[in-house]
Amino acid sequence: MQIYLPIAEMSVNALLLLLMGGVVGFLSGLFGVGGGFLMTPLLIFVGVPPAVAVGTQANQLVAASLSGVLAHWRRGNVDMKMGVVMLVGGVLGTTGGVGIFAVLQRIGQIDLVISLSYVLFLGVIGGLMVFESARALIKRRRMPARRKLHVHTWLHGLPFKMRFPRSRLYVSALLPGGIGLVGGLLVAIMGIGGGFLLVPAMIYLLGMPTAMVAGTSLFQIIFTTAFATVLQAATNGTVDVVLALLLLVGGVVGAQFGTKAGAYLRGEQARFLLGAMVVLVALKLAWDLIAVPLDLYSLSRMEEG
Repeated sequence: MQIYLPIAEMSVNALLLLLMGGVVGFLSGLFGVGGGFLMTPLLIFVGVPPAVAVGTQANQLVAASLSGVLAHWRRGNVDMKMGVVMLVGGVLGTTGGVGIFAVLQRIGQIDLVISLSYVLFLGVIGGLMVFESARALIKRRRMPARRKLHVHTWLHGLPFKMRFPRSRLYVSALLPGGIGLVGGLLVAIMGIGGGFLLVPAMIYLLGMPTAMVAGTSLFQIIFTTAFATVLQAATNGTVDVVLALLLLVGGVVGAQFGTKAGAYLRGEQARFLLGAMVVLVALKLAWDLIAVPLDLYSLSRMEEG
């Protein structure tokens, strides 16, 4: 069933978009990530212009993340105070990111920057996650000793400390605020919730319990991506409502199933699977950048103005 996307100016199978939204929604609930790291490349793979994919994908993340948060909320796995502090940084990062996006779009380099950003961030973060989680799984099998909740580093000596009773933490507000800031930049420039970066940062930098990370990450992603969607639509005009609605329906349904499945995974297992998926997406994007296209020539109409 073909449907026309007005902003993307193309026709695409509606059932395919629903399926894509469902898969990404499932991952959102399973790992506590927005799923944009997978959805934006998938949209690009089916022919959606990168700028439209980024702007529209942020809207889909709102629904998928909201669905996932409600499920985690019922289990008591959301640290509201931590999420609000991260949100302050996220709003600042999103505002700056949308401005950078507009500049890159005007000079005609936004498509290249989006692809390179995905290869760089996903490759590095995914590789580190796979390495660390694999090592943790091996240690667990060899020596199932009880592990400390978190290890103190120089980061825990930063000023403006706050108590987060839900996560049993006493850390500087600059840490979660900074993590949110980076997440805001990523959602604006790359169209992702930043969960693939937020989740490991919350675990390794903040020392949050793994059970609290997914719900808290999704809580912050809801508001950051909603803010990014409004700014992208008003500033750059890259939000396709028809595309967003199809992805939204699939995402809401998939997130509920993903949250239930996540209850059966240990922290190390979830991080390993997420890291492996991130690396595979990065490798596919890298291959597309260097591979010789089947059609070496194309015709395009230059607009005057």
